[in-house]
Amino acid sequence: MPGGSDRAPFTFPVRVRPGASRTRVGGRYEGPYGPALVVAVTAPPVEGRATEAVLRAVADALGLRTRDVTLRAGTTGRDKLLAVADPGPDLAARLAALRDTKP
Repeated sequence: MPGGSDRAPFTFPVRVRPGASRTRVGGRYEGPYGPALVVAVTAPPVEGRATEAVLRAVADALGLRTRDVTLRAGTTGRDKLLAVADPGPDLAARLAALRDTKP
């Protein structure tokens, strides 16, 4: 397909901590989808505001555009699955580095 990618979407779990004093991406949580990246956001868990803040924070932390990070599962819960449609070759390593940092 011209202009497209042959790579499958890269899916990864996150654990959301809404209502935090500051936005922070980093740390590990053993969640239902496996080892998850912890994402603390200042937005409250109301009307999808925390989820939108998570997408922005994760995209920024991984050096991606916000529109490149999408929600795959977990619309209303703290445990979510996110996906990147066209991951670069080092995305898994960048994600692991963030996930394995101590909070």
